[in-house]
Amino acid sequence: MAVKDEQHSPLHILLFPFLAPGHLIPIADMAALFASRGVRCTILTTPVNAAIIRSAVDRANDAFRGSDCPAIDISVVPFPDVGLPPGVENGNALTSPADRLKFFQAVAELREPFDRFLADNHPDAVVSDSFFHWSTDAAAEHGVPRLGFLGSSMFAGSCNESTLRNNPLETAADDPDALVSLPGLPHRVELRRSQMMDPKKRPDHWALLESVNAADQKSFGEVFNSFHELEPDYVEHYQTTLGRRTWLVGPVALASKDMAGRGSTSARSPDADSCLRWLDTKQPGSVVYVSFGTLIRFSPAELHELARGLDLSGKNFVWVLGRAGPDSSEWMPQGFADLITPRGDRGFIIRGWAPQMLILTHRALGGFVTHCGWNSTLESVSAGVPMVTWPRFADQFQNEKLIVEVLKVGVSIGAKDYGSGIENHDVIRGEVIAESIGKLMGSSEESDAIQRKAKDLGAEARSAVENGGSSYNDVGRLMDELMARRSSVKVGEDIIPTNDGL
Repeated sequence: MAVKDEQHSPLHILLFPFLAPGHLIPIADMAALFASRGVRCTILTTPVNAAIIRSAVDRANDAFRGSDCPAIDISVVPFPDVGLPPGVENGNALTSPADRLKFFQAVAELREPFDRFLADNHPDAVVSDSFFHWSTDAAAEHGVPRLGFLGSSMFAGSCNESTLRNNPLETAADDPDALVSLPGLPHRVELRRSQMMDPKKRPDHWALLESVNAADQKSFGEVFNSFHELEPDYVEHYQTTLGRRTWLVGPVALASKDMAGRGSTSARSPDADSCLRWLDTKQPGSVVYVSFGTLIRFSPAELHELARGLDLSGKNFVWVLGRAGPDSSEWMPQGFADLITPRGDRGFIIRGWAPQMLILTHRALGGFVTHCGWNSTLESVSAGVPMVTWPRFADQFQNEKLIVEVLKVGVSIGAKDYGSGIENHDVIRGEVIAESIGKLMGSSEESDAIQRKAKDLGAEARSAVENGGSSYNDVGRLMDELMARRSSVKVGEDIIPTNDGL
């Protein structure tokens, strides 16, 4: 392309999300955010995963129609044939360790269509999920700057870096309840041994984290779905102490034009409208929302105690249950059915997908029982809703520390054991669950302070993405830097690929 044409065309960014809803959804939101600033965005993914974000992309494009904002494209490539059943293209569909191995084999084989897209289109940059650690070298080979996106907090990123650098479990006591300190962080951060991934027990996971961290450090930079006012000490730590180039562009969910259907393969959940009408009948701040994302699975014993806890709490509740969960006859306590619609009026159960953003921003919401996945955490922060924290694995125990101890907008339920979505966990008693909800939504000074802090953070989150806000400005700085790089990477009339900054 001639330099003159190139200089007057919009930036083109390829977005390459990992194949799981918690990674796909923020990438679709980020594409809407970037497109609203005049960037041409293409999302590269497979058919099943394209369906998860199609509604959000279509709504964004509808909103852009008639403006100068370029439409977002989805480039669909076949899912590699690795012996998984048809339609199993997503981490949410995996049910065994054997399937997980095949899935990550397919992930590695996506390098070929990724290479082909870069060769054919030569975008100005690629925002690649950090789990595609090989994409750093692949992008460098094509002279395209690669921005890593792990989809987590800067706090968790700092904790991961400390853990990888120091491996504190090596010298920690063998007791599962032993407290393990993560050195070199702005705050004193301690986790129980049982809440951390043990590299000796999960060497493949540890190796993946090492590869991800090394690839992100070699990248042009990293993009975070966060905002400066949320975790300022960790922005400073990551950028200055660790010397890593970052741009904070969140909360990206606030860019979504699709709060009603976001993340659903269908246009709208059958329960969505009736749930929102039910919430309309409740007093402000009287309802606790219970949801554990797309990858968490609870045993019948855990579900039984959670139901008991909701009953004992005395609070109104909306509870999202997975479609593939156990039948209610396996876990439902006696009398619980009388609490929930249509027989009762204290609770509402949603089977499958829920319009989470619409629920969290409803005036009736007073608390959120969450697994501390970063998307849910940031959506709750954006809505000004405090949290009861119930982490399970990955970065969730680290995010709990941020929520409860640093931000002080949550109450821990006391989960102690790290384990994946298909592993069994310790059963937490209903009385403990009810007590935690009471601490969050009661009338004590502690509850009032948590509620006030949550509302203040919500206001700061919304300000961050508005014109002149910290995230708005970071997006502008990133675009300016990529445009300046495009201008400098030329000789005569031709654009010359380069590896500088990679």
